[in-house]
Formats: sequence, structure tokens, C-alpha cells
Amino acid sequence: QVQLVESGGGLVQAGGSLKLSCQGSGRTFNSYTMSWFRQSPGKEREFVAALSWIGPPAYADSAKGRFTISRDNAKNTVYLQMNSLKPEDTAVYYCAAGPVVGSPSSWQASRYNYWGQGTQVSVSS
Repeated sequence: QVQLVESGGGLVQAGGSLKLSCQGSGRTFNSYTMSWFRQSPGKEREFVAALSWIGPPAYADSAKGRFTISRDNAKNTVYLQMNSLKPEDTAVYYCAAGPVVGSPSSWQASRYNYWGQGTQVSVSS
């Protein structure tokens, strides 16, 4: 059974940092793009960052300069380092994996085969 399990969410004050992790199991994701999406109440799920097995990472404008995506293929894990957090970053953050490369495909949630259950990030002002 293929699973993605996120961890690292929590409550932080504005300006603080959090590092999310997503551990994959059941298959290797070395040839998959690993990405992070987020969803706030009443809003659609939105792209945050993606890292394929080839090429540089991609970020949503809201994440550029503050978030960093990285992956450790040996551990089947992808990370999202989030700095300078803002209240508007409050959301459930989801990890996703899919055989998708490049833009705009890697920004589209429908392109991903596997999803984690999500981890809550709350930023207080």
C-alpha cells in the first residue's frame, strides 16, 4: 500500500518557522515529482512548491523567498522549510507525488497520483 505521511505542522507566531516532512512508503518516488499543496477553509487547494527528479524547484509566488522544498531520495522523503510565516499561510498542507514534470502540469493537483492526509499549519498574528 502506497502512503505519504506528513508531519511537522503546528502553531507558530507570525515571523516564525516550521519544517514539514513527508515520508513515502510502499514504493520509491525517485522518478516522481514531489510537491506541497495547501488548503484553507472555503478555498480551493493551491500549489505551494514542487521538486521533480530533474530540474530546479518551482514555487508559487506566495512561497518564493520564504519557503524551500528539498528531498532525500534515500529516505523517500520530501521537506518544506517555511520561514517568515504569515497568518495567510494558515492552512492544511498536503504532500503529493506524481509522474509529472514542468509547468503548468506540476502546479495542478489533478496531475498527482498520491496524497498524504495533511498537516495543519496555523500562524498567529
